[in-house]
Amino acid sequence: MQPNQAKQKIEELTTELKQHTYNYYVLAMPTISDYEFDQKLEELSKLEKEFPEFLDADSPTQKVGGDITKEFVTVKHRWPMLSLGNTYNEQELIDFDQRIRKAIGDNFEYVCELKFDGLSMSLTYEDGKLARAVTRGDGTQGDEVTTNVRTIHTIPKKLAKGDYPPLFEIRGEVFMHLKAFERLNKERVDAGEVPYANPRNFASGTMKLQDSAEVARRPLDCFLYGLYTEKTLFKTHWESLEAVKSWGFHVDNHSRLVSDINGVLEFINHWDTERHNLSYDIDGIVIKVNNYSQQQELGFTAKSPRWAISYKFKAERVETELLAVTYQVGRTGAVVPVANLKPVLLAGTTVKRATLHNADEIMVRLQLHEHDTVFVEKGGEIIPKIISVNLDKRKPDAEPIKYITHCPACHTELLRQEGEAAFYCPNDEGCPPQIVGKMQHYIGRKAMNIDGLGDETINTLYNRNFIRHISDLYLLRAHTAELKQMDRFGEQSINNMLDGIDKSKEQPFEKVLFGLGIRYVGETVAKKLVAHFKTIDKLMAASVEELTAAEEIGGRIAQSIVDYFADESHREEIEKLKAAGLQFVAVEREVNLASDKLAGQNFIISGTFEKFSRDELKDIIEQNGGKILSSISAKLNYLVAGDNMGPAKLEKATKLNIPIISDEELLKLIG
Repeated sequence: MQPNQAKQKIEELTTELKQHTYNYYVLAMPTISDYEFDQKLEELSKLEKEFPEFLDADSPTQKVGGDITKEFVTVKHRWPMLSLGNTYNEQELIDFDQRIRKAIGDNFEYVCELKFDGLSMSLTYEDGKLARAVTRGDGTQGDEVTTNVRTIHTIPKKLAKGDYPPLFEIRGEVFMHLKAFERLNKERVDAGEVPYANPRNFASGTMKLQDSAEVARRPLDCFLYGLYTEKTLFKTHWESLEAVKSWGFHVDNHSRLVSDINGVLEFINHWDTERHNLSYDIDGIVIKVNNYSQQQELGFTAKSPRWAISYKFKAERVETELLAVTYQVGRTGAVVPVANLKPVLLAGTTVKRATLHNADEIMVRLQLHEHDTVFVEKGGEIIPKIISVNLDKRKPDAEPIKYITHCPACHTELLRQEGEAAFYCPNDEGCPPQIVGKMQHYIGRKAMNIDGLGDETINTLYNRNFIRHISDLYLLRAHTAELKQMDRFGEQSINNMLDGIDKSKEQPFEKVLFGLGIRYVGETVAKKLVAHFKTIDKLMAASVEELTAAEEIGGRIAQSIVDYFADESHREEIEKLKAAGLQFVAVEREVNLASDKLAGQNFIISGTFEKFSRDELKDIIEQNGGKILSSISAKLNYLVAGDNMGPAKLEKATKLNIPIISDEELLKLIG
């Protein structure tokens, strides 16, 4: 390759890899597999070695991780969080082993650990208490996410008495179990939100949330595997793992101490198969020289330790035939394409379908044709995904697959909103899967929780023309005689169903609002809206500007709410539900005043707090005579500020010279 060609290729790879790094670390939305990324990084590294005159100090080969997000305080690591060298084949592991033996001889051991597919985290403990949690970031500094990490139950906030040092760091991986991922992703789809591709992205996205209450709602876990202290306490890494386990830390029990490279290869081969039986994702094995003195002797490169390496499993990939593309309509109207495949065995299960996400996936990235031979992967994905097409096997006369233009259920022309990937069917009042899906959502446990009613019963009642809208559920008692004539509808089951429907009238406003199934209005958003607007009439009358003034309500959610209530049929449905006796007014709790020390004072609470939730601080203010405002204005007396407070609120409060106080200063105001 000529120097000018090499220069151009290096620049292209550098730009591409920087974007992929940003997608992975900052957005938590990678667009290529780890294997493809590592291959491109290796290609760039080789070119830079061959043409060192074009090596840039800011090259991806010289960096450990990604850039720092702006939402959190940036903290410099006491000890750099280096990345490990990666390999995908056994020969490179054998080469690694030979380099170790050449440097320190044959008398050493390896520790083999599972490589968890999550988010790297550094925890600092002072006098046995969790003082700080910081993400890896770029390896030298990361984002402080202490408030969010405190919600993870397996991370101790305070250690029992033990022989640990007064100050130490312990590092590990925050991750999400597969069952939790499936459940939470389903909730996102039900709320009309884009699902995460895999548990790692969900865990990473969760750690970047501003609201620690929402973080706590998403069950995360953490395995710890690295102890860092000013003075070396142990002779080996294995001893340190055993010690931190005794201190109360969650350490993975699958790690193994082995005497040579054969033990390493045996461990790898075992977990290449057995990983599919774990409740969480792993993407490889980490191999470390056990003895700390030998680690020091081996040293470091600029980017990674010479005494450790990461063996990464290739995502399992199979080849099969695309039989057809079909389309599913969700309750929010989103149309999701699904690839129907010739059945093939992948990662221990028979795969017949694969996700295609959206139109761009079909027509732009994959450029699918009818009966294409496709490569399917399941690595890191719960649902198998088509990675690419085997163009060598494409039939010459194969027609390109075109995304449908009309709803497969009701034939209404599909719409695609600007900036969104998905197409939607706008006929929410006449499209059967949307109607049924909304009613199934409405009766669900997290919404109205109606006993005696299930998804199959909703289907049956819809098909028999008993129900077309949610409000029709409250008219079913008038059809008791007709219901008794139906198969599998006994008198007791009918009574249980009708009693459950009647009891649902007692559910609070926020449950009803969530149950309506407004796009983007999930369980948490519904609670915020009810707390702010108090009544359905005020909510229906609110403008986009008034909606975004509510806590944590963004422009996309606000516009969705305005559009929903602009539809006359939706307003009519609300009136029918009111007439049926449902709750559309927030229940105001009776406040028992502890004092009147804050009487006449107006407050806003923003950010996250270590000792209190925002609801608890709100209660404290109201119980002492204070009032909570919904937005910053000249009427505000105090802004109670916690960690990660929104910069817009801070700027506005500063301009208006409003005193900004901490939760501790608030407590001082009331003595």
